[in-house]
Amino acid sequence: MTINKVKTDDLMVKTHQMRIEVRLPNDHWAGDVTRKHPSSILRIDEHMALGKGKGSATITATEDISSTIMSHPGVNDFAIIESNRYSVTINAGGGGFLKPLLDVEVIPHTPFEVRDGWVDWVIECSRDKMRRLVDRLKADEIPHRLISTRCVSTRLLTNRQREIFDIAIREGFYDSKRKITLTALAGLLGISKSTLSAQMQRMESKIMDFFTEEIRRRSP
Repeated sequence: MTINKVKTDDLMVKTHQMRIEVRLPNDHWAGDVTRKHPSSILRIDEHMALGKGKGSATITATEDISSTIMSHPGVNDFAIIESNRYSVTINAGGGGFLKPLLDVEVIPHTPFEVRDGWVDWVIECSRDKMRRLVDRLKADEIPHRLISTRCVSTRLLTNRQREIFDIAIREGFYDSKRKITLTALAGLLGISKSTLSAQMQRMESKIMDFFTEEIRRRSP
């Protein structure tokens, strides 16, 4: 099955959803900020990876935490969008997703909340990745609380991801000789290159996870 032959019905898959609370380490900007303001709830509305290990986030807080954010060494840039709502650019090593998540290749849903140093993540992945993530957190001695797990039937791609997928296929982004650059594709979709890159990373991770066993079966 070639990737451009995938039908809508083929993009339905049973997956697992876990909700897990994880204690963010010292020097993680969101962990440090909420530990300094334990009554505040930090809501990460959007989070994306940038180049060279940096990241960006749009956040909402239940109180004014601007001075704490500005003074944190992990935050490179900071802007107030409106009252208690901010955009931040995070230095490499200043925060973002923890190494176990990156190694296991899972990305939590946004938005998510951070309270008093604890982040509350909802993650959809295979049962195997769920086990590997918990094992990695234990091995790295990262405090965590597994709140719930359940099997869910869901679309492999969201409606927006499916739209991006179809346009990328149509424009030849995945052709052996790529016919459109990521920058040009982002312009066509009317979004930033960094936003598109993050979306495609999530899409490709889901697709590869879905087809892993089929690839192994056909490539012994």
